[in-house]
Amino acid sequence: MSLRLSTVILPYRRWHEGGRSAWTRAEQLGFHTAYTYDHLSWRSFRDGPWFGAVPTLTAAAAVTERLRLGTLVTSPNFRHPVTLAKELISLDDISGGRVTLGIGAGGTGFDATALGQEPWTPRERADRFAEFLPLLDRLLTEDAVSYEGDFYSAHEARNIPGCVQRPRLPFAVAATGPRGLRLAARYGQAWVTTGDPKLYENGTPEQSDRALREQADKLAAACAAIGREVRELDRVLLTGFTPDRSRPLESVNAFVDFAGRHRDLGFNELVIHWPIPESDFTADEKVFERIAMEALGQLKD
Repeated sequence: MSLRLSTVILPYRRWHEGGRSAWTRAEQLGFHTAYTYDHLSWRSFRDGPWFGAVPTLTAAAAVTERLRLGTLVTSPNFRHPVTLAKELISLDDISGGRVTLGIGAGGTGFDATALGQEPWTPRERADRFAEFLPLLDRLLTEDAVSYEGDFYSAHEARNIPGCVQRPRLPFAVAATGPRGLRLAARYGQAWVTTGDPKLYENGTPEQSDRALREQADKLAAACAAIGREVRELDRVLLTGFTPDRSRPLESVNAFVDFAGRHRDLGFNELVIHWPIPESDFTADEKVFERIAMEALGQLKD
């Protein structure tokens, strides 16, 4: 199975003070896709600079030509399907059809309360996502949509001319639970996971591999239940959240071992974080660039 290497560039730098150069360098290094987080703020970056995902991706589209662009991940926490669809159609047009929407149910971080609401329970997040995703799918594929749901409404929402990518830009659906995996099976062109969060602190790489294999098996079952071939979906691992943590970025050889292990688990896209000094994503930039340019070529068939 062929393996693609992508990166995620956090939007914490001003565009003219290092922001732009990261995106153009990502294209030069040959990454398949450069993603960014779609948050209002995130963890230890909350009290520092943090810019919006869609404007950042729009700027990145203007300074790149081949690099695919995307979110990892957008969620209903502060988004509405009607306004999000309009922004995505615009971004897909500006980029010439290079956008992938990573999307999930959201979590309990700062985004969950920034609009003044109480955090949703896991069930409430799942309920909202189950309505959000099908409506977004319609908004990106139909010229006019009217809908009245439990959480979201659309009244003659127009989205002409639609996406450059047909029938719409691809969805990379982040999911680990049964409801999310069913949505990934039905609406996704890719499935995204970060592994099992319960293993991050005290788990082992072997336990993580088993957990990832179990998630993939559940995805396959969800696809089979609707008569879809699971191989139609790309499998994307956002790295840095398994028990391996940042160790795969310590050397080219370490990354080759990590990549080969996860390719054997069925993943065909690995996403590594662009180095950020004095953070959870600290890494040697020279090693990072060597990994980007050399690592996949060293994988054994």
